Amino acid sequence: MTQRAPFIVTPAQHRPFHVVGEDISVLASAEQTGSGEIFFQQGPEGAGPPPHTHPWDEAYYVLDGQIDVTAGPKAVTLSKGEFIYIPAMTLHCFRMKTATASFLSINNKGGASTFFGDVAREVGNDLNIPKLLEVAKRHEVTVPPPPGAP
Repeated sequence: MTQRAPFIVTPAQHRPFHVVGEDISVLASAEQTGSGEIFFQQGPEGAGPPPHTHPWDEAYYVLDGQIDVTAGPKAVTLSKGEFIYIPAMTLHCFRMKTATASFLSINNKGGASTFFGDVAREVGNDLNIPKLLEVAKRHEVTVPPPPGAP
């Protein structure tokens, strides 16, 4: 096993990906840690992904504002200081509920940082659904069709 060195990320080093309405800064990638990933996510009211699944566990810790989270059958509003854990392959989504909100997203293994980078480069803030679904599929992120869709 490769010995990893401690590292620090300052606010000046944040280079956020602009992903369909929100900004996502990689604080620690799996390449850096050898295991999990940590992100700083922020955005305006209404920002957030469609319901989806992926092969990594995920957890959110709210730093500011509120976010609505649906994970499996559970729907909750999280406020500053609150936390939710979402197991891998659980259908989930979130929406920023307040004018602005920010939270830490913690994943138990790699995958999300490269996914966010590809979405930012290939889709950006334009909601090009076919392109978004194409990128998602390459990263094992599944976005089921909305209820009632053919």
